[in-house]
This record gives sequence, C-alpha cells and structure tokens, in this order.
Amino acid sequence: MKLLTSAFAILTLVCPAGAQQTPAEMAQLAKQLMAAGRAGEAVPIYRELVRAMPDNPGLALNLGLALDMSGDKRAAIREYQAVLKLDPQSFPARLLMGTAYLDLGQPSEAIVPLEESLKLQPENQDAQATLADAELALERFATAAARFEKLSQREPSNPKVWYGLGACYEGLAQKTFNDLAAVAPNSAYWFYLVAESRYANDQSYSAFYFYKQALAAMPSLRGVHSAIAGIYKQTDHADWAAVEEQKEKELPHPDCASEKLECDFDAGNFLAVVEHERKDLKTLYWRTRAYNQLALSAYERLGRLPPSAETYELRARIESKRRQYAQAAKDWREALQLVPGNPAFKRGLAMALAQSGDLQEAERLFRELLQQYPGSAPLNYLLGDVMRNAQKPQEAIVYLQKAVGTDPKLLTAQSALGLAYLQAGQPANAIPHLRAALPIDEDGTLHYQLGRAYQAHGDRDLARDMLKAYQEMQTKDQESKKDVEKNVAITPPSP
Repeated sequence: MKLLTSAFAILTLVCPAGAQQTPAEMAQLAKQLMAAGRAGEAVPIYRELVRAMPDNPGLALNLGLALDMSGDKRAAIREYQAVLKLDPQSFPARLLMGTAYLDLGQPSEAIVPLEESLKLQPENQDAQATLADAELALERFATAAARFEKLSQREPSNPKVWYGLGACYEGLAQKTFNDLAAVAPNSAYWFYLVAESRYANDQSYSAFYFYKQALAAMPSLRGVHSAIAGIYKQTDHADWAAVEEQKEKELPHPDCASEKLECDFDAGNFLAVVEHERKDLKTLYWRTRAYNQLALSAYERLGRLPPSAETYELRARIESKRRQYAQAAKDWREALQLVPGNPAFKRGLAMALAQSGDLQEAERLFRELLQQYPGSAPLNYLLGDVMRNAQKPQEAIVYLQKAVGTDPKLLTAQSALGLAYLQAGQPANAIPHLRAALPIDEDGTLHYQLGRAYQAHGDRDLARDMLKAYQEMQTKDQESKKDVEKNVAITPPSP
C-alpha cells in the first residue's frame, strides 16, 4: 500500500526499513498514537486508510475523532457527516458531531444531531448531558433543567450536572424577574428581589436601601424585617436586629388556603412553587425566589463534591459579580489547570484579566481564541475593545469592524468601534457607530462622545444637541446617585 509521506517518519520508527505496512498495522499505530494523546499524528495515517477504504464508516469515524481531538472541529464534522452517509444509524457520529458543534460555540447546530442520537439511544447519559448543555447555551432553561434533574438522580457525583442545573435555575430566575420588572417596576416585590440580589453579591448597604423601599411600599410583606435584621447583625447592630426580628414575629402567618405559594416556599417545596400555573405579580415574585433557591441548592450540592473545573467556574462567576476580578482570574486559572484549553474558561480568564487591568495578557488569550473561532463577533469585539483600551485604536478597528460586520446588533461593538475611530482621529467614521450605540448609553457618556465627533466633523448644531442631552442625563444620574447615597446608610429601625 502507498504510504502517506507525512506519516512515513512515524512508521519507520516501528517497522524495519523498507517493510511494507499492512492496513492493520497502520490502524494499530494510529490507535496507539491516539491513546498516547498524539491525535494530530494519527490524522495522516487515518486519512491514508480512508482513501484506501472509502466505504468503511469505522475508519471515517476514527479520522473524525482524530481531527476532533487535535482541535480541528470543522474538519471533524465533515468526517462525521461522511460517516452518516455510509451508516445513517451511527450513534457515535451523531453524538460527536453535536459535541463538536457545541465546542465551536454553535449550539443551534448541535441540537439536531444530538436529538437524533437520543432517538437511537434514548437512555445514553452522555447524549442527554450534551443536549442539556446545548439547550442551556440557547437559554432553553426549562427543557435543559428537566434533563439535568434526571441526570442528577442518575449521576449525583457528576459536577457538570449540578453546575448545569444551577445555571438553568439561575436563568429561569432572571427570566421570571424580567417578567415581573416589565409589569411592576418599583413595586414592593421588585424592591425585595433587587435587595436579595444585592445582598447575595455582598452589597449590604445597597441591599439595605432596597429592603427599606420594599417595606415602605408594602409594610405587611413577610421576610423583609428578617432580612434587615440580618444586615443589622452583619454590621454589629444586634439591638436593632432584635427590634426587626420582633416586628417579623408580629406579622400574621400566611393563610395557606389563600397563600399556598408562600406556604410551599416556606416548607421548601420550591418545585411546587415554580410549577404553579398562574402568572400574576405575586406568582412571579414567589417563582423568582423559588428558582433562586433551587439554583442555590444545586450549587451547594456542587460545593459538597471534590474540587472540579465546575467548582472553580462557579467561584470565578461569583467573584466577577462582586467585582473581585483578580480573584476571579485565579479561579479561572484553576479551572484551566483541570481542563486545559477549554475555550469558555479561557474566555472567562481573558475577561477577568481585562477587567483587572492586565490588558497585555488578556489580548494574548483573545488572540488564541480567535485562532480557533475567527468568525466570532463577540471575540472580535472583546479583542478589539482590549486593544482600544490599550491605546491601540488602529489595530482595534480591524477587529471591531469584523464584529460589527458579523453582528450589527452587537451594540457594545458598535460603541467600541465608534470610540476607536474617535481615538484614531476619524470622527466621520465614528459618528454612525456611536449613533447606533445610543440605546445602551446609561449615563450620557456616548452622547458626549458623539457630540465630540459631530463637533470635530463641523456639525455644530448636532454637537450642541448631543452635549445638551449628555448634560441632562448627567444631571439625572447625579440626582439619582445622591438620592441613593442619602438612603444607603445603615440607620436604626423606624418606630
């Protein structure tokens, strides 16, 4: 058989000079290389075997797997597709194809092959878990949670399952809160849930403010006095805490005939709460709290397992929410020690480094990720934004143009591109991108920068309008901050 030139050096190590390789010997060598973690070296051998025996689905599958393990996911998918043409009932080809799509950050493409793999082997746990991951990535939280729930009963020691389940319930909590916020912003329920979130992220003073707002809006809302008492204890005001605890005791107990959701919640029947069919304001409130508790329970189960990549990923996310980016970076590094090269972990590390000021290392990591996923709009944006912050606007523009070209609705990229053009002294190019990004301007900064761009371009009237809008937004923002600052002090209980 004709041997592939690139494989010849490997083959001569195990065969006498001039010896002819049989297909069985080549297959055995490739298998040994795969087992030794040298998948890239096995690829040319499997290619030669596939060329010699193009109708053999097993060899095509092995070639796909070698490509997959060596990092060439797209080429691997093409081989899995070739396998399915030869053997439409190949379970491994469908599962591996779905997994490769997921690794490429294309969960929507992963769904069909994963669903088809489960039709072939409905009880396969790897397929169930991978499909749940894809559904989670697509924010199909309820469907993914149901899969993770079943998997948690079968694999209670699997950290991936508990992490996935917690992430699903977090997503459902956020979605339900958004529904509540859409119909009743600044209601007592809204204030309580915001306070609960702030407290969970170690923002006790802010939480105290929102708990007090909830109490002002609904003095009979149970749980608020207890929450305030907890903050008093944390800030060394045990006497004030006692007053709030007594007030909580004086509130009437819920009537479980009419307040079933609250009673179920107090009893820890969180699944019963989230499965309630009503969609009124009170139901959204209790459902949000129940989803939060279910997420916490899943993460607590994860925390009781031996340290894993998922453990460190969770810690990194928590530290990022607390704005402790240096600690988050340490946790991402620990996760990468356990799963080297994981793109999600690498991206998390790069973002934490960028937020902690290590722009050079963040840039290096984002470049590595872009080599794997060159068409990713978010990655092109993140790299471009890091370069812009490192005062390299001309280089940043190249990547930010790619991000905006791929996804014009990515307004953070539009904003960054406009700012990069402004840094580079190109106000005319900056204007359309800054204008597109105005919907995400919360404090007037983008209005100010757009005003500068108009001014530099000679559009004085438009510049004046933007600067006026900026001043109005700044005044409103400052007044809002002053209102909050006046109320964030930990004050004694009201009479």
